[in-house]
Amino acid sequence: MSLPKLADLDFLPYIDAAGQICPEFSGKLGLYGIFDASQTLCYVGYSRDVAKSLQQHLVRCPEQCHWVKIFLGDRPSRTLLETMRTAWLAENRTTPPGNGDEAARWTQPIDVKADLTEAEWTTLHQGNEVEMGQFLKNQARQRETALKAYLTERGLRVDLRFQPKLKEQGLLDLKS
Repeated sequence: MSLPKLADLDFLPYIDAAGQICPEFSGKLGLYGIFDASQTLCYVGYSRDVAKSLQQHLVRCPEQCHWVKIFLGDRPSRTLLETMRTAWLAENRTTPPGNGDEAARWTQPIDVKADLTEAEWTTLHQGNEVEMGQFLKNQARQRETALKAYLTERGLRVDLRFQPKLKEQGLLDLKS
């Protein structure tokens, strides 16, 4: 079987004309490359549910998610997907930021604590455990509101639902 090169695949808009994120790839196994607005490769990943993974990446790194190239697999083989991923990264000749030191940004929940000012840190640590949880929840809600507004402005018409229990830890992640 000949593996497709990333360069040979078509660019697809990350958010389609109907405001959806690749709904035809829901529940499909595949490898994908994510590109920014200038079609520069930012991340290469694979998933058992490409549409769901792309939705998570859009929430975590919205500024970089403008275009995508997708290869669908017909059987789950981590070895094959890893081989293709390595080939796509080599084809690019440089490691995209999302596949290097910044990989956690693409694969882990958003941590709003990383963006707190010194004054906010002071406020956070002055409260008891319940007050700290409420403070972090409020920070997460503010970030969620801003993120949803940005994505709506970009044309997204998907109802994004975040895990409420993570917000008390200052984390944002979509419900599975």
